[in-house]
Amino acid sequence: MNKLGSVPVGGSNPVRIMGVINASPESFFKKSVRTKENEISKAVQTMEEEGADFVDIGGMSTAPYLSTTISEKMEMNRVTRAIKIVQRTSNLPISVDTCRAKVAKAALELGINIINDISGLKYDNNMPRVVEKYSPSLILCAFNKTLVRGNQLLQTKKLLQQSVRIAKSSNIQKNKITLDPAIGFFRSSGKGKFYTKINSDWMERDFLILRKLELLKFGYPLLISVSNKSFIGKLLNLKNPEDRVYGSLVAEAVSVYNGADIIRTHNVKETREVITVVTKLSNHIKKGL
Repeated sequence: MNKLGSVPVGGSNPVRIMGVINASPESFFKKSVRTKENEISKAVQTMEEEGADFVDIGGMSTAPYLSTTISEKMEMNRVTRAIKIVQRTSNLPISVDTCRAKVAKAALELGINIINDISGLKYDNNMPRVVEKYSPSLILCAFNKTLVRGNQLLQTKKLLQQSVRIAKSSNIQKNKITLDPAIGFFRSSGKGKFYTKINSDWMERDFLILRKLELLKFGYPLLISVSNKSFIGKLLNLKNPEDRVYGSLVAEAVSVYNGADIIRTHNVKETREVITVVTKLSNHIKKGL
């Protein structure tokens, strides 16, 4: 049975929800930013009440179109402080969104057991050693340090398979691995370090991936993060991410229908309602009712 932390995921399990807390003021979606203790406590309590299965804590924005890189020490301080606050407030499993080994190590030493690495263990050469030592559950995103050409569906699958091999070489069991095709992180250009450069239309790439999710699972649970992302803003001509909630919910509904096992979202309550309706309708459609 596949698990993300202590929670069974994939297969016949319900679609799970991962709420987001950004301890990074520079994050693109300002409503998700929580830097004060009372803000973090209230946010995680609300997420738990609304039906979140996990909380994902980030200490540095990795939006490709922003120059938001901060020092490793600052990211570590933000993340560890937020973890301690959440641990005092809630029993939700904690995921930490980082691709830096020292940050991951500090978080794991506090007892968290999920690392969400948007580079799929490829950015920091020390990350495989850290995950081997602590053996957390992993969310592995599709990522490449150099230009990716050709069919983006096939290339995304190839990149995910590379990350799986790195994880397995670090003695991470298959049932601890979840995959993320990195919606929003394949771009023709960007200001940050944490995106994959492509020579084709990035929005069409994301649409292709969302249509073909089942082809990217190859035996692993799939996490999808589309909440308030750029393709929704571009499609609807909405520059402010706070205006993208309806588009986000539609994209999440499509993701669930097409096979997503976990939805990472800024809108836990609304996403829970979407998952409930889509799951029920999907069951009826598959039964021919």
